[in-house]
This record gives sequence, C-alpha cells and structure tokens, in this order.
Amino acid sequence: MSLQQNDLRHLVDDIFEVDSFASKMGDDKNIVTLSFSCKDKQPAEDLSNFLEKGYNFILDSDVTAGEQSDGTYKVFVEIQREKGVHDNILEILDGIGKLTGIEQFKFRYYKDFRSKNADLNEITQAIPDDPENYGIVATESNMNNFKNFFSRSFVESIDMKNDVLTIKKKYAEPINFKFIDIGDQNEILDNINETISFDNFAEVIYLTKYVGDYNITKYGDKLTFENEGKTLVLQRL
Repeated sequence: MSLQQNDLRHLVDDIFEVDSFASKMGDDKNIVTLSFSCKDKQPAEDLSNFLEKGYNFILDSDVTAGEQSDGTYKVFVEIQREKGVHDNILEILDGIGKLTGIEQFKFRYYKDFRSKNADLNEITQAIPDDPENYGIVATESNMNNFKNFFSRSFVESIDMKNDVLTIKKKYAEPINFKFIDIGDQNEILDNINETISFDNFAEVIYLTKYVGDYNITKYGDKLTFENEGKTLVLQRL
C-alpha cells in the first residue's frame, strides 16, 4: 500500500544531512547525498521506497542495515550534482513534508555544527551544484565538522542530534552539551559577553581529562574549546 499524507508523522527527524556520507553511485564531487533519520526501521524502508519510486532524478535510495548509535535508521538519497539540484532537493522535502507533517526542515552541510533552514536561499548558498566547486566548499566546511574538531580527542564517539552534542568516552558516562556557536577564535571571543569564571575550575580540569588536549575556558555557563584557530562554544546539559 502506498504512503498517504501524515503516515510518517513523528517518525522522521526535521533535520537532515547533506554530503556527510560518501556516495555509492559515483565520485562525491558529482553526487549530492542526503540522509534522513527515522525512528524505526519500517518507516525508514517506507520512506526509502517512496523516494526511489516517486522521483525520477533520484539515482539511489537506501536504508542502513542496522540501528545507528543514536537509535535511528538512516535513509540515504543520492542525486546528481548539477544545475537544478537545489530545486530537486526542495521537491523531495515537499514530498516528505506531506508524509510527516513537517513544515520547516533544517539541514547540516558536511556535518557542520550549525543547522540551517532548508529554504532555497540557504540551500543554494551551502550546497555546491558544480562538481568543480565541491572540493572548495568541503575544505572550508572541514573544521566546522564536529567529528573533525574533536579528531585528536580521547573520546570514543561523538554524535549531534538537533542542537545537542553527545560525547562518549570508553568506560565513562556520556556528556551532553548544547551547541551555541563556532567560528574563528577572535570573532567568537568578541561575541561572548560573560566574563571568565574561575568558580568551577574543577569542571574544566575534568573536561580536559575527558576530552583531551584542548584549551577549555568557562565564561559564565558557557564553555569554549579551542582547536587550530577555531573556537567552539558549548553549554553543559
């Protein structure tokens, strides 16, 4: 039986990822990959089937074999990177929106910390439609990739869901943070209004031992992590 309006309500995340995973169909510079998170395997398979049969510009749609670390199942979609790809993405979102009741999707490009509204303006600015520009954009996004930011840390896994970053070290309880901001060090520090807090120095020491050799500073209830000229601002949950 084909899917009807609202059949997948509350079963699909409103934030999806773009170009976060390698393409199976060809070179990454030629293929845009989308990934949607579903709360169970069956709705993921239903969504994948709907997409593959409903859009002739979709090259492939597939579902992860098993559950992801955050308990979801990923639906991967691959489409050609070419002029018109931004309109194709919006057409896909329109269809998924009817199935889920989601009126405003958000997306992360290349696992960027920041999620952006999935409107034509943001999608056009963030997602390259020219294969020759793909490498440039991916390189610029590299340090905004939360896994790359913590690449020299001691932690075992790093996951981002909505605006909550979860870091897990082996044999230790996970730590959850709310994402606040990321950017060049001087710009980020200029935007912080709070003063340095020395009251919870023990927390900074604990986080340094947990995460690794990062310069961690506390400003009020905000924590800054520095890495190669970039500063990440988080709030402990």
